[in-house]
Amino acid sequence: MNCRVKICGITSLEDALHAVNAGADALGFVFYDKSPRYISPEAANAIVALLPPFVVPIALFVNADESLVNALISDSKRWIIQFHGDESPESCAQYAVPFYKAIRMKPGVDLQVEVERYSEALAILLDAYKPGVPGGTGETFDWHLIPENLAKPVILAGGLTVDNVAEAVQAVRPYAVDVSGGVEKEKGLKDPDKVALFIKRAKGLLPVL
Repeated sequence: MNCRVKICGITSLEDALHAVNAGADALGFVFYDKSPRYISPEAANAIVALLPPFVVPIALFVNADESLVNALISDSKRWIIQFHGDESPESCAQYAVPFYKAIRMKPGVDLQVEVERYSEALAILLDAYKPGVPGGTGETFDWHLIPENLAKPVILAGGLTVDNVAEAVQAVRPYAVDVSGGVEKEKGLKDPDKVALFIKRAKGLLPVL
């Protein structure tokens, strides 16, 4: 199984190219202005215009106004959207671009039901739940809560690091893993060495000592 890797919270061209050169399949850009990893649509589109083919840019929104989403995707046709808030299936599907839906693993969540609700999503992203925090908690959740044979590909997020990603991939067998804080020097600034090591371990290219 070839696990794909998304490096999220990209704020500079330098970090983007480091991640791409290390083998990242996708880059995430955060358009939630309360996040320390926020980037403006203009700055993000300038970076995306310089990305090589086959690298997918992912736009992360949290209960965003339609005007913000449309302003981003009107300037570049490369985007996939990741809805990370309380967006309804109808609001997610209204844009003419593919999307993922993030589901926070709070107590009582029924993933089978959520997958059925967001039937038009390309995939679901599973993240840790922390009240009042839509993402980027740096915390893991119990991976055994993920049922087998979900009808959508799973993107695993939540507290992943160079130390636990190999274990996570083996336990969950996700389509992809998503990391942000786990490969940073400080919030919004990536550590190239951690990025490279994370990608190698996620893809099974380097044994864990």
